[in-house]
Amino acid sequence: MIGRIILSLLTTVCIAFTSQAAEQPPNIVFILSDDQAWTDYGFMGHADIKTPHLDQLAQRSLVFERGYVAAPLCRPSLASLATGLYPFQHGITGNDVDGRNNRAELDLPIRTAFHKHPSFIKMLTSNGYLAHQSGKWWEGSWKDGGFTHGMTHGDPTRGGRHGDQGLKIGRDSMKPVTDFIDEATKQQKPFLLWYAPFLPHTPHNPPQRLLDKYTKPGRAADVAKYYAMCEWFDETCGELLGYLDQKNLSQNTMVIYICDNGWAASSTTKEKSGKGFARRSKGTPYENGIRTPVMISWPGHLQSARSPNLAHAIDIFPTIAAAVGLKAPGNLPGINLLDEQARSNRKTVFGVSNSIHNMTPDNPDDTLQYLWCVDGNWKLLLRYHGTDTTSYKTVHIWDTAPARLFNLEDDPHEKNELTNSHPEIVEQLKQKIKAWHSVQP
Repeated sequence: MIGRIILSLLTTVCIAFTSQAAEQPPNIVFILSDDQAWTDYGFMGHADIKTPHLDQLAQRSLVFERGYVAAPLCRPSLASLATGLYPFQHGITGNDVDGRNNRAELDLPIRTAFHKHPSFIKMLTSNGYLAHQSGKWWEGSWKDGGFTHGMTHGDPTRGGRHGDQGLKIGRDSMKPVTDFIDEATKQQKPFLLWYAPFLPHTPHNPPQRLLDKYTKPGRAADVAKYYAMCEWFDETCGELLGYLDQKNLSQNTMVIYICDNGWAASSTTKEKSGKGFARRSKGTPYENGIRTPVMISWPGHLQSARSPNLAHAIDIFPTIAAAVGLKAPGNLPGINLLDEQARSNRKTVFGVSNSIHNMTPDNPDDTLQYLWCVDGNWKLLLRYHGTDTTSYKTVHIWDTAPARLFNLEDDPHEKNELTNSHPEIVEQLKQKIKAWHSVQP
């Protein structure tokens, strides 16, 4: 009799433990590279750049080769990733309010207003997650962003503009990240890891061994340095993913990868604008500014595949919410990328491009430079001429055409402009853009 009671109790405990383990929400590892073109990975077919660790991640992920960000610039792009909103909705449209003038004072109202919006970070931490910030983070300290742990102190008077101490991650070591993983494991809590290293972003100062690997006759020095930086970033991803394996955490961890915006070395194009920006690169709505691969890995829940569907940065919030069993805010315009039907139903994605170092509080469109959409294989850019008082306005000023149309299937690098030959498509997409942009917060 006693034996049967003990056996029954053990069975009950075992079932309860198994049920608890099954109900444990997944850890979320969010990997964000910084200034990397959509072509510049092994798994995306680059002939020279080696990214073996991201290639391995791609093999076990749902990969969207046609991913897009909401804006071709780091600060508004990151703000959209966190909130699931477009820049004209959350108010962060550029990197600064008025260039270098009174940055801390002028930025505070914009940042304060931004933090009133929900984010997937605050959603997770309010539901028992530990969350660590490292790398790029513009909106104050890690505490301001709703993280429970982090690196960025966010004091503008001490260089806390876009990441400060957080920018050391990857370049110096991975220890803050691995220490956090250990702490979360010790506390037996699910965790969010925001890994947004300052890589392959300038300064392009890779380890000499990698620079030697990519230096060759006939290759420009800035190209060799950038290629080496891409592999350096990949190595840090390998350290992070390897640590998850080492700690037996990979099976219950969703890994999401995206880039904040694109990049092109200045020597690769004759079309140059101010401050080293290429005309069709970072800061512009051309493919090298806004397109990025998006990857989601979740063992046992998501089958690896290459998706032909469009993905967008605004999808990250609703996707994470669905994965952890929480309800995302009803006003989010993105979709759950785990939902195959939602992916298939989507035909169009949209985005903006504003001035780089000008923002107008309470009037985000005052600095508008472009609205754009990708609809199937068609892409339309609509040109605006918003306020831009800094020297960086040369990034946009060369582009005077009111609209530009491209067929991305035939012309993925946008060499052939088609507005004159397809005026009906221009008008159709223009109406779609205007209808989308009329939806305010």
